[in-house]
Amino acid sequence: MIQTKSLYSLAKVLRSKNSGPFELTIDIIFDKEENYRVVKNSGIITNELICKLYNISVEEISGIIFYEPAMAIKITMKRPIDSGSIGDTDVYGAQQHAPLIEIQIPV
Repeated sequence: MIQTKSLYSLAKVLRSKNSGPFELTIDIIFDKEENYRVVKNSGIITNELICKLYNISVEEISGIIFYEPAMAIKITMKRPIDSGSIGDTDVYGAQQHAPLIEIQIPV
């Protein structure tokens, strides 16, 4: 049986925030290089995963960047509703990382 850990348990920081009024960015930051490498090399953080978790099309993803110097992953995508518009329930984009918390990574 393959042992796994949640993304939340491997990352030091897992947060979301606005990247302007029309985009959302998710930061996954690690304090241990080993954890960063395990997640990066797992191949689990993909456009397909983000599309599935957030019910968006691949065209709505601006990018998934693995940034080695900071041991971080940055995911940027189009907001479903512009920040502050009618129907927006998270004007700061601060609660949008939740779908990633329980992603299981093989360790």
